[in-house]
Amino acid sequence: MNEITSLNANDIAVQAPETMPHSIEAEQQLLGAILTNNDIYDRVASIIGPSHFYDPVHARIFDIAAQRIAKNNLASPVTLKAFMEEDEGLKELGGPAYLARLAGAAISAFAVRDYAQMIYDLAVRRDLIQLGRDISAKAAQVDVASEPREQIVEAEQQLYKLAEQGQTESGFQSFLKAVTDAVNVANAAYQRDGGLSGVSTGLIDMDAKLGGLHRSDLLILAGRPSMGKTSLATNIAFNVAKAYKRGVLHDGSEGAVDGGVVGFYSLEMSAEQLAARILSEAAEIPSQQIRSGDMTETEFRRFVDAAKTLEACPLFIDDTPALPISQLAARARRLKRTHGLDVLIVDYLQLVRGTGKNENRVNEISEITMGLKAIAKELDIPVIALSQLSRQVENREDKRPQLSDLRESGSIEQDADVVMFVFREEYYKEREKPGDHDLEAMARWQEEMERLHGRAEVVIGKQRHGPIGTVDLSFEGRFTRFGNLAKPWQQDGGDQEF
Repeated sequence: MNEITSLNANDIAVQAPETMPHSIEAEQQLLGAILTNNDIYDRVASIIGPSHFYDPVHARIFDIAAQRIAKNNLASPVTLKAFMEEDEGLKELGGPAYLARLAGAAISAFAVRDYAQMIYDLAVRRDLIQLGRDISAKAAQVDVASEPREQIVEAEQQLYKLAEQGQTESGFQSFLKAVTDAVNVANAAYQRDGGLSGVSTGLIDMDAKLGGLHRSDLLILAGRPSMGKTSLATNIAFNVAKAYKRGVLHDGSEGAVDGGVVGFYSLEMSAEQLAARILSEAAEIPSQQIRSGDMTETEFRRFVDAAKTLEACPLFIDDTPALPISQLAARARRLKRTHGLDVLIVDYLQLVRGTGKNENRVNEISEITMGLKAIAKELDIPVIALSQLSRQVENREDKRPQLSDLRESGSIEQDADVVMFVFREEYYKEREKPGDHDLEAMARWQEEMERLHGRAEVVIGKQRHGPIGTVDLSFEGRFTRFGNLAKPWQQDGGDQEF
């Protein structure tokens, strides 16, 4: 008897040279269960679709049944008969009588999800085999337009999509589920000491303004040269990686319960230079002394201890220059698969390359920001991208940056969930030093320098989920370190409170 018409065929057919992994019996019994009880369809609709069936006739039966059930109409052997009487494939299996035989061999309702999962898993196996064949065929064709590197990126992308299939395709969800998810996020925030719904930056006032770094958000951190963009980004990366703790999340899966795994694309500085900056902050030794080796024995011992502590931090640095956005995405996916990934930092946006299809720089930047936002949503992580500001800031009396100062600003401002600017007034005031002969002006300048010394501002110019405003931070130039700024009330009465 033909394998397709038999309901007692071997459960899972072993792959032969001319066939692919499949289970005709699983498909038959699941379809029979749906035709017998339409409520079963709702239990399996989130797992499989018509494309997951090996037999084309079974795919059509499932599709027609799904369409009828979606319209609140009955899907049974009798009702489907009218739609499939002329179906040539069904005729080969015995015509409408085959539908009745499916219903007669239906499985019990409790096993439907297991059968649906089996059909889905076998479909993924077939996709993997087909993908392998496609990769092999494409690699065998020596084509000038298709570089091997591009083929690797494309293959990784397809594999990742295959791995994530069924996890991100959620479609519509009930308001009850959305409310439950919102309550779970709020509960997780409440359970945390800092009361944050996102990943903590390690900077108290910034966390209070942002609520932490939120999943699927694209955050732009912009500033003029020497303002400390890279320093702030490395500080955040170090704080997140240092606080990393793995455990069971509220949904039952394993992941970062505090801090996180950080990926850092350093397109401007080498990995060694970036590591030296982080070590300078951790060991509290000026980076210039680290570079020159000018350290006392105590400082060197502190430096080595800091290095040992940092070895365990899940901070991964990629310093490949001029990285295309497609490669950047592929490497982030690979890092998430192999080590996990909770925060991604790109230093800086203007050094990322587009696909090369856009001759216009504004369009290329638009492609890059859209690509970074897509990475944030696809990997469900916050992405922090650093950005340069245009020189028009220097021409204004008030040097505080604003949204219009973003270079090629339109797309950056539009795609970002949060736009922040690093601003250190001390940097500009230092360059306004009056001549020694003007004692009054010199006294005023010194007073201003004392007020501004060691202070920095992070101006939040845009935030989808919260307020805009300014965050005051401390800045220690020797260690390239941003920190929490003590408030006057903490300085005045802080000692008495403890």
